[in-house]
Amino acid sequence: MPDSPNAGARARNASRGRYRFREYHVTTVPDPLALPTFEAVCVTGEKHNCGATSGTLHTSDELIRWIAGHCAQSGHELYEQTVRALVRAEPGAWQ
Repeated sequence: MPDSPNAGARARNASRGRYRFREYHVTTVPDPLALPTFEAVCVTGEKHNCGATSGTLHTSDELIRWIAGHCAQSGHELYEQTVRALVRAEPGAWQ
């Protein structure tokens, strides 16, 4: 049997390949009918976090008041703040 013309070539790795993925572009727009919600968790503590939570509040002023009150009572100064808002997806085009 004659030698292959690619006898000196490296073997092709079957798992290697080139894949192209299309990107789908979406923009998000805040829903004007939905109000954002705010929440804070006290994460002050050396061995473990305090864990006190504000619960769901509807304005940033309410959240600031809760943080100020908890800080005044406990002396804790570090909080994790979460803001949630509903957004509407507006699909773009495939690229």
